[in-house]
Amino acid sequence: MPVRPAAARTARTARATRTSRPARIALTALLSTALAASALTACSGSSGSSPDTVRVSFKQSTDNSIKVMDTYLADMKKQFEKKYPGKKVELVPIKAPDSEYYTKLQQMLRSPKTAPDVVYEDTFLINSDITSGYLRPLDPYLAKWKDWDQFIDTAKTAAKAEDGKTYGIPEGTDTRGLWFDKGVFKKAGLPADWQPRTWDEVLDAARTIKRKVPGVIPLNVYTGKPAGEAAAMQGFEMLLYGTGDANAEPLYDSASKKWITAGQPFKDALSFVQTVYKEKLGPDVSDALDPNIAIRARDEFLPQGKLGINLDGSWLPQDWLPGAGHAWPEWSKKLGLAAMPTQHGQAPGKVSMSGGWTWAIPAKAGNPDLAFDFIRTMQTKANAQKWYIANSGIAVRKDVAADPAYVKAQPGIKFFTDLVASTHYRPAYPAYPKVSTAIQEAMEGVTTGDSSVEKAARDYDEALKRAADDQVTQK
Repeated sequence: MPVRPAAARTARTARATRTSRPARIALTALLSTALAASALTACSGSSGSSPDTVRVSFKQSTDNSIKVMDTYLADMKKQFEKKYPGKKVELVPIKAPDSEYYTKLQQMLRSPKTAPDVVYEDTFLINSDITSGYLRPLDPYLAKWKDWDQFIDTAKTAAKAEDGKTYGIPEGTDTRGLWFDKGVFKKAGLPADWQPRTWDEVLDAARTIKRKVPGVIPLNVYTGKPAGEAAAMQGFEMLLYGTGDANAEPLYDSASKKWITAGQPFKDALSFVQTVYKEKLGPDVSDALDPNIAIRARDEFLPQGKLGINLDGSWLPQDWLPGAGHAWPEWSKKLGLAAMPTQHGQAPGKVSMSGGWTWAIPAKAGNPDLAFDFIRTMQTKANAQKWYIANSGIAVRKDVAADPAYVKAQPGIKFFTDLVASTHYRPAYPAYPKVSTAIQEAMEGVTTGDSSVEKAARDYDEALKRAADDQVTQK
């Protein structure tokens, strides 16, 4: 859901998170214990709920001005209770940053006393919860649900486990590209219709901005552990997946079921990050390693004209819409959009990463049949389209993607929807959160200058072996 920069998104994180804003997990024993207690306390009053009530747990934004998910689910509750007289929906929001949300959610899923009936699952972690036995396979329901045929195949795989079963219904996706400030580009003498063809052209544009427009951050690429999954996915993987053959998986070898060590493509991606920060083309390192960097880029740097180019996700306008808390009605006139190019311009010429979130049914849910009825209510064509537009998400239903009303609903939707054809999904297997952390550490090393590219790659390989129980291969 993904991922967006995880700390910044209402719905993903992916999407900060359509990840749908994706995030880093640090499950220390102390944090787990503390959050377990708070999660169980919060839900203790609703154990043994009525068989006529479906309990829906979701991530509530920590920004009180953002009510996109709350408003949408309130509407779904009203529709459901009208369609199914005598049935009730109980909304169970979890207001927490992403890492805490994941921890609280996993604690809730362990017991039938606290498990909700419907749960909001990030594709970043869904396979971990599947492996732990926390989620129920949905295939018996999907076999009887004709709307399932409308979902695009790549989105379906985001919630499919290694056992071949599907455990979640995707509520949308996200894509990523380059946002650029047209005013900054004009001052720098760069074209208003900028569409770089290689990495070098991106760096050259940043260098031009640095020379000609002082006081502006030329290029933002998320990096380091404080940025979490935003660094791994928005930053590094947007580079790594553009280094070779479009059909080659550079992180995980599905044939051998092993993770791939740091070869030349990995080092090339690290070199790009090193260049951005060594040449001072990016934010100050202290700002780049600020946990709130994604929020600052979206709500401060871009609206204030302080950032030339931002490598980021499709969901950014969510916070700029009227009533969203950081309204910026001029954004579509002030900003341009360009696809992230592949390293040398090799086919298909552009690259994107996608994440997103899903609606799942816990294995210990008390009312699974009623839960799927609620998911079907959310996932009618009309309601799915309503959510995509409200959340600045990208449609995963073919009928919505083809609807002119969806295409015209918001500037940029067509651009980011078209990127789905060139997008990639993370290999979100159980080891991935640890692999992501290892990527973030490698990025941070070259960002601060504490590590050379070669050393950061060697350190990554060691961390990868530990994360993957030594199930690694060279490519």
